[in-house]
Amino acid sequence: MIYISRQEHFNAAHKLYNPAWSEERNKEVFGPCANANWHGHNYDLIVTVKGQPDPDTGFVVDLKALSTLIREHIIRHVDHKNLNLDVPFMSGKLASTENLAVAFWEILQRELPRITSTAQLHGIKIYETPRNFVEYFGE
Repeated sequence: MIYISRQEHFNAAHKLYNPAWSEERNKEVFGPCANANWHGHNYDLIVTVKGQPDPDTGFVVDLKALSTLIREHIIRHVDHKNLNLDVPFMSGKLASTENLAVAFWEILQRELPRITSTAQLHGIKIYETPRNFVEYFGE
């Protein structure tokens, strides 16, 4: 099995805030991330697919096609956006990086067959900061 990854980048704002909680509880749990005026991150997204190389191309997946798919179905919807307000697939969800990873997985799981009939989505990794990241494997 070969694993191949593509990295993309986007900038987005969000706030972590549970509307069912008091202002005090939100500040206690989320700290400055519950800032009423939002805050932003320079995110890095790494998408990994797995499979066997095609005997005709040597590719598990065409990375240019994967990049285009990621940019079309994810990046253009989140880059320079407010994840809480501007992104329909995050509507009604807490805008945590964990929930973002699950949403990205669902989108890519649905769209990946458009560019490959053999490769499978293996993992999503989102760096919120250089030291904080989330990995999701669809489980």
